[in-house]
Amino acid sequence: MEGSSEEIGNNYYEAQGTSLIQFDSWQIQNINRSGKSSIRKVVFHNMKPIDTLYLDSTAKPTSELYKSLIDLDVMELPGQLDIFEPELYNCDELFASTGALVYVIDSQDEYLASIENLLHIINYVYALNKNINVEVLIHKMDGSSEDFKMDTQRDIRSRITTELANYGSEEILVNFHVTSIFDHTIYEAFSKIVQRLIIEYGALENICDMLMEATSLDKVYLFDINSKIYIATDSSANSLQTYEACAEFIDVNTDLIGLYEEDDNETEDVNGYEPTKGGEDTGENSALALRTTRCFSELQNGTALVYYKAIRGLGLVAIVRTNGDFQTCKPVIDHNLLMFKRALERIWERERIEPSYE
Repeated sequence: MEGSSEEIGNNYYEAQGTSLIQFDSWQIQNINRSGKSSIRKVVFHNMKPIDTLYLDSTAKPTSELYKSLIDLDVMELPGQLDIFEPELYNCDELFASTGALVYVIDSQDEYLASIENLLHIINYVYALNKNINVEVLIHKMDGSSEDFKMDTQRDIRSRITTELANYGSEEILVNFHVTSIFDHTIYEAFSKIVQRLIIEYGALENICDMLMEATSLDKVYLFDINSKIYIATDSSANSLQTYEACAEFIDVNTDLIGLYEEDDNETEDVNGYEPTKGGEDTGENSALALRTTRCFSELQNGTALVYYKAIRGLGLVAIVRTNGDFQTCKPVIDHNLLMFKRALERIWERERIEPSYE
């Protein structure tokens, strides 16, 4: 696995992505808020969803930089402003450098005007930047039945694709996500949005697949710990329930980490750890390198959750099939997790040395 990971790391280039959150009704005054500020606060600031009820409306464009393996510059535009007003900012320059346009539609409100506005924006932006990803969040779906969610998504998708065809813009790909800040669907949606901004996402997926094969894992997620967005996963089928279990395991570890103190000498050993001569790792060194960065939790269904802190605010969470003998699995898991981390380190170091992808 070590050799394969190195090969993948040597062929990876980090994507410098830009994400734009666009309000769905910038031409309509005094309309109910679609929830774009709530989304940003919940996903990127860990605000409790119930606390977003007291947020003020966005008065001016705001931009924030979130650093991880991929750096995201997230800009939120207020709904009451015309984004094409030249006095506000250089619209052409803004959209020309944008990686993703995220457009929020309030599913609990009349959305025909929102769709019309979206179509106007898509055609304008696509003429400036044909590489931009268009992402539509059909939002505020909490409490809705599955039939309502499917019917609403089908209706919005049909209207948008039909109108784009009428404009002669069939080549524009629009991705749709059904979301709510009161469950994990908003994190799932942003995970997919971020993954499309990573140019060599396939390389990350590949090393996740190799980790699964070498360790007999059921599922692997590479998370941004602060936001719980997973920037990579393996190629096996994904389910929202599996993602929820892994994301909540991160929350548990984050809540408990303040109860423990790190040993300064141990931390120094971990950070300064180097492989033994010959490039091979002893079991003792592997355990040392992982001692303060891992957590296991055995479940009653014969599986275990594994949390492992990686690089640059990333964490790996995996589901292991233990068959009641978890202690036997630990040495193999420890070694392969260490190899996985080194593959990520080589990916990151290559990007720091070589010129950025443009």
